[in-house]
Amino acid sequence: MKAISIEAPGGLDRLRLVEHPEPGQPGPGEIRVRLHASSLNFHDYLVVSGKSPAADGRIPMADGAGVIEAVGEGVTEFSSGDSVVSCFFPRWQDGPPAVGDFSQVPGDGIDGYAREAVVCPASWFTRVPQGFSHAEAATLTTAGLTAWRALVVDGALKAGDTVLVLGSGGVSVFALQIAKAMGARVIATSSSDEKLQRLRELGADHGINYKAEPEWGTRVRALTDGRGVDHVVEVGGPGTLPQSIEAVRIGGHISLIGVLTGRGGEVPTSLLMARQARLQGLIVGSRREQQDFVRGIDAMGLRPVIDRRFALEEIAEAFRHQEQGAHFGKICLEF
Repeated sequence: MKAISIEAPGGLDRLRLVEHPEPGQPGPGEIRVRLHASSLNFHDYLVVSGKSPAADGRIPMADGAGVIEAVGEGVTEFSSGDSVVSCFFPRWQDGPPAVGDFSQVPGDGIDGYAREAVVCPASWFTRVPQGFSHAEAATLTTAGLTAWRALVVDGALKAGDTVLVLGSGGVSVFALQIAKAMGARVIATSSSDEKLQRLRELGADHGINYKAEPEWGTRVRALTDGRGVDHVVEVGGPGTLPQSIEAVRIGGHISLIGVLTGRGGEVPTSLLMARQARLQGLIVGSRREQQDFVRGIDAMGLRPVIDRRFALEEIAEAFRHQEQGAHFGKICLEF
């Protein structure tokens, strides 16, 4: 079978298309999945680019979607022919956060889903929403579940809340869609007026060009009559966090998800204290939360936004497209 491997020390020019033996039949509690799609995330980029080095020969990609070809003894949750999607933390099944690193994340600490087939425990996958293509399903594992956990699980989002999303990447677009489907008001930021128009077409109530208005936190407060937003889906990190703290209401919730602007920096602690806001770091979510998310999608009728699709062997080109930052929503691999 075809697979992609990373030649140490990493880099897009060190992604190799290789032949791997087909996996055998599933054992007790296992399933064999014929994979058909994956989607790109910033975490995957850090791994394949060598910025977060992986073992030599590692198969990348945390997201995988496909069809079950066979089930092992004792598997009752799934049957052959079921469409399934992978879990980011395969061993975090339920309950509060239980992991604080990426040692068991597919595509990082263990081999991922940039390959045509896999045999693994049935509990490493969930069902997909009704009517979803493999590419659409592959967007849920990392980006979709992160947005769901930020707003619904941790944020207890309710109708009438106001949500601030930053940019137009996968997590932010999912957060916009979830928030609007659940009756919230959304303010979105971008450096592109064209992208802001597309965010409005998806339902954003207000758009702010952060290049034109670098003090966008103040603008957010003005748009909320001085109150601030209930939720911030913070994907930027140190470069955007001060403005997010300015934008949040007293007692509001900031989900610290991304490090797009770096891994460390100053935090205006006195303002955060004055806001009495909850600043919560998070990394994706559990299998149970993914199952809840899938049920939520079926109820809301939400469909992922896919920017471009690439073949498996075009993985380096796909990541170069991601590097350019011109994408809107998710970038997918189909195979």
